[in-house]
Amino acid sequence: MTNNEKKIIAITGASHLLVHSLMLTLPSLIPLIRDEFNVGIDALGFAVSISALFFGLGAIPAGWIDRYLGKKRLLMIYQFGSAISALIVVSSQNFFSLVLGLSFMGLFCSIYHPTGLTLISQRISNVSRGMAVHGMFGSMGSALGPLSAVLIAGLFSWRYSYLFLGLLNIILFAITYLSISSSSQMKSKIDNNSKVKTNIPALVYYFITNSFLGMAYYGFTTFMPIHLSTNTNEFLPVISENLKAGLFPTIVFFAGMIGSLIGGKIGNRFDKNLAFMTIIIINIPIFFLVGNAANFSLMLFSIMLGIVYFSNQPIGNTLVSEFTDNTNRGFIYGLGFFISFGIGSFAAGLSGIVAVNFGVSAVFPFMGLLLLPGAAFALMMYRASLR
Repeated sequence: MTNNEKKIIAITGASHLLVHSLMLTLPSLIPLIRDEFNVGIDALGFAVSISALFFGLGAIPAGWIDRYLGKKRLLMIYQFGSAISALIVVSSQNFFSLVLGLSFMGLFCSIYHPTGLTLISQRISNVSRGMAVHGMFGSMGSALGPLSAVLIAGLFSWRYSYLFLGLLNIILFAITYLSISSSSQMKSKIDNNSKVKTNIPALVYYFITNSFLGMAYYGFTTFMPIHLSTNTNEFLPVISENLKAGLFPTIVFFAGMIGSLIGGKIGNRFDKNLAFMTIIIINIPIFFLVGNAANFSLMLFSIMLGIVYFSNQPIGNTLVSEFTDNTNRGFIYGLGFFISFGIGSFAAGLSGIVAVNFGVSAVFPFMGLLLLPGAAFALMMYRASLR
């Protein structure tokens, strides 16, 4: 890996880490925020959905304006805007202002993925490896976000959790500004992949498949903290429920780093389309096991879920680069991200309804059922890729 490639991985990796830290801080703080604002778990589920909807929605224009503003400017807009959004959350005095801050946070964070993924696909020679390392940073952020949130909330207040992440983004903003010149290699460069014709049928099936994966993602990341904290009373009973809500999901997301690494290796060695479909199928029974387990077995199956689920991401992101020509890739990544995380975001609110009526444990089998049509569309994607 060249020095320029290392710089790209470092900046995109740090940005990816903070994106997922910001977006996954709320689920671990649900018990505290629920008590302060006196709202139900279903209302907080919809708050996650609204933030996540903007997280997906903003990715479409971000992918389009990438070619006009350049990746450095877009990265800096994400970094500064998300920091300001975090400050809005910190100063929120009612539930409405909290949701407003979270919505802005989702909107500014949405800029990152189409920018970062396009950059890696165009400027890293080994795309699968680049996507795997990038995914590991995202899983690290998903792990450290909940943990830092509950630790800081325990020492000070849940508001300081967002303040801490906002300050980190300000620091990253300064580093990005100082380390990358406006005329640097961060700008897109058309390569030989521009001659590749976009495989529209395969791409459409991939988008549909990824929408179901996005639903499963928001369902289990939103309610995993409270599920793990309330159903592990006999496992490490000396740890409080509030601490478990941050610590246990952190372990699961660290397992996701292993999954990202495995996914990158699988993508290099096997047919990516078949691997993608197989990973979806393996996820289904694990979701059922997580929903019906408790204590040590619940932690074990949750770790398995983290490894298996996150192994799909480097493979899926690489498939997009193979299905599309280089000139439109930023827009395609943005559109795909909206379909996955924008449409998938409704699963958080829907899962809140399931949790209220059937219990939090029921959310996970429900997510497993959602992946059944996802596996069917993945098969269609594989067939379309052979044409």
